[in-house]
Amino acid sequence: MTDRRAAWAAAPAVALVGLTAVTLGTGTRDVHPAAVLWLVAACWALFACASVLVRRLPADLGLRLIVGVGVALQAVAVCWPPRTSSDVYRYAWDGRVGNHGIDPYAYPPAAPQLAGLRVPWLFPAGQPPLINRPDVTTIYPPVGQLWFRLVDLLGPDSWGIRSYQVAAAVVAVAGTFVLVAVLRSAGRDPRAAAWWAWCPLVVLESGNNGHLDGLAAVLTVGAIALLVRRRSVLGGLLLGAAIGVKLVPGLVLPAVLRRRPWVVLASAGSVLVATYVPHVIGVGRSVIGYLPGYLGEEGYDSGDRFALLRVVMPQSWAPYAAAVVGLVTAALVLRRGDPDQPWRGAVILAGTALLITTPTYPWYALLLVALVVPAGRPEWLAVAAAGYLPYLGGWIGWSGGLLQQVGYGLALVAVVAVAARRASGVLEPVAQQGVQEHAGDGAPLGVPPRGAPVGALAPEPHPARPRRAVARDDRPDDECQRDEERRGREQRSATQPRDQR
Repeated sequence: MTDRRAAWAAAPAVALVGLTAVTLGTGTRDVHPAAVLWLVAACWALFACASVLVRRLPADLGLRLIVGVGVALQAVAVCWPPRTSSDVYRYAWDGRVGNHGIDPYAYPPAAPQLAGLRVPWLFPAGQPPLINRPDVTTIYPPVGQLWFRLVDLLGPDSWGIRSYQVAAAVVAVAGTFVLVAVLRSAGRDPRAAAWWAWCPLVVLESGNNGHLDGLAAVLTVGAIALLVRRRSVLGGLLLGAAIGVKLVPGLVLPAVLRRRPWVVLASAGSVLVATYVPHVIGVGRSVIGYLPGYLGEEGYDSGDRFALLRVVMPQSWAPYAAAVVGLVTAALVLRRGDPDQPWRGAVILAGTALLITTPTYPWYALLLVALVVPAGRPEWLAVAAAGYLPYLGGWIGWSGGLLQQVGYGLALVAVVAVAARRASGVLEPVAQQGVQEHAGDGAPLGVPPRGAPVGALAPEPHPARPRRAVARDDRPDDECQRDEERRGREQRSATQPRDQR
C-alpha cells in the first residue's frame, strides 16, 4: 500500500480526535445544547467511516493507529469537566465517605452527619451541590464502592473530579488491549478493537463523564474470555466482580452457563456475598440504597420506560411483555448458545435488554459496545448510538418518548436487516474473519478484489491442499464396515504370491 493510500485510510480517525475536542468544547445542557446533539451525531458518522477504512491498512499499522488514536481520544476527553452527566460527582463523594470510615449506604450526601466531609469542588459555596440526588443514599453496588475508594486514595487532592475521569480513561485504554488479546486468541482480526477504542460512546462516557459502566464492561469481557478457556472458577470470580461494579453484567449469565454452570454461579455469587455482607451487617436493608426509588422514578414499574413495546400494546401491559421477551431470549441463549463462543449470545442478551427498556442514558450501552467486538456484530452499535437521541434531544425540548421510539426503532431495523442479510449468505460473519495481511495491491487476503463478482475470493497465500472426493453412502454403518473388510481381504490376496494363497 502506498503512503498516500495509507494516509487517506488514517485521515478520518485523526479527524475524529479534532471533532471530539470541538464537541466537548462547544457546550453543555445550558450552553448550545442543539450544537452538542449534532456534533455528537457527526462523531458517530466519522467513527463509522474510520472503523471501516482502518481495515484497509496492514494489520500492524492498523493496530498502532487504533491504539494511538484511542489514547488521544481519551486524553482529549479528560481535558474538559464532565459535559453530559454528573454521576461521577456521586462516585467521588462515595469514595470520600468510604475512606473516612462511614458506610456510603448509611446517609445521603445532604445529611448533617456528613457536613464535615464536604469540599468546594463537590459543594461549591452559594450554589447547589454538583452531586445529583443529594437527598437520597447511593445506588452503586459494593465492588463499585471499592473502586471509588481506590481512586480517591490514589488521586491527588488537587485533581478533584479529574482523578475519576483519568481512571475511567485508563480503564477504556486497557479495554482496548484486552479486546485485542481476545481477538488474537480467537484467530480473528484484531483491528475490530477500533469499534471500542474509537467509539464516541466510550470516549464521551469514559474519559469525559467517567462512568463506572466502562469498568464493568472490561471486567465482563475478561471474565467471558477466561470462561471460554475453561477457567470456570477464575472467570466466575471476575464476572461476580463485574456484577458487583454495576448490576448490568448479570445479563450475560445465560450465555456462559452452558459449561459448569454451578461452578460459575458459585464463584460469582461468592464475590457478591463477600462484598455485600459487611454492608448488610453495618446498615441492614439500607444496602439496597436508592435502587427501588430509581426504578420507579425511571418508569420501569408503570411501563412508561418500555418505549418500543408501547407502540404495539397498552402501557400497562409493557412491564409484563418486557419480562416475557427477556425470559424467552435468555432461555433461547441458554439452550442454543455455544459454550466455546458465548460472545454472540452475550451481545443478543445485552442488546435485547436495551431494546426492551429503551434507556435515555446512553452510557448503559458501554457493556454492549465491549461485547460487539469479540462477537463480530457491529450492527448492534446502532443500539448503543440510539440512547443519545432521546438524551440530548431532550435538552432542546424534543419529546423524549417519541425520540426513544425513533432512535431505538431505527436501531432495531438496522439489527434485523443486517441479521437477515447475514442469514441469506450475503454478508460473511465478521466474527469468523482471521487476521488479514495485505497483498501487494492493498486488498486483504481472502477478500474479493475490486470489481470481482459477489462471492468471489482473492487468491490464498498458499495453494490449498486437494481433498479426496468422498462419495455419499446412505447405507448402515455396519454394512459399510463389512464391505471395507471384504475389499481389504481381496487386496491383500491379490498382492500375495500364487503359492502362498
